Amino acid sequence: MPDVFRVRVGVRTYELDAQGHVNGAVYLQYGEHARWECLQAAGITQAKLHARGVAPVRIEETVRYHHELRAGDEVDVSCTFVWGEGKAFRVQQDVRRADGTLVAEVANVGGVLDLATRRLVQDPAEHFRSLASAPHLLGL
Repeated sequence: MPDVFRVRVGVRTYELDAQGHVNGAVYLQYGEHARWECLQAAGITQAKLHARGVAPVRIEETVRYHHELRAGDEVDVSCTFVWGEGKAFRVQQDVRRADGTLVAEVANVGGVLDLATRRLVQDPAEHFRSLASAPHLLGL
């Protein structure tokens, strides 16, 4: 099995809710941060995408919580792209403490938007593959 891309994120105090743990919406931000870091590690920048007239978009996203996070915690957020046929792809992500404890799972369905037509492109994997210098990080 190939290595899974991971990025470390530190929990900041302003990300906490009234109970003192990470606000649920922040997990979505952690997931998006990890996806962009993975794309950049693969050689795909926002500038390259815009030069081609495309941009990645979220279609659906869910979080499944397992444990609380509090200020000062550090977590590793994974990023595993799952390709199929059609206009959408999936990104499976987990949020784990350094000791491996699963804190949350983020499930993302995304696509690549043609910025001129405002429609999803037919083969998002090919768009990413053609721009990537390290496509293996994207499962390509």
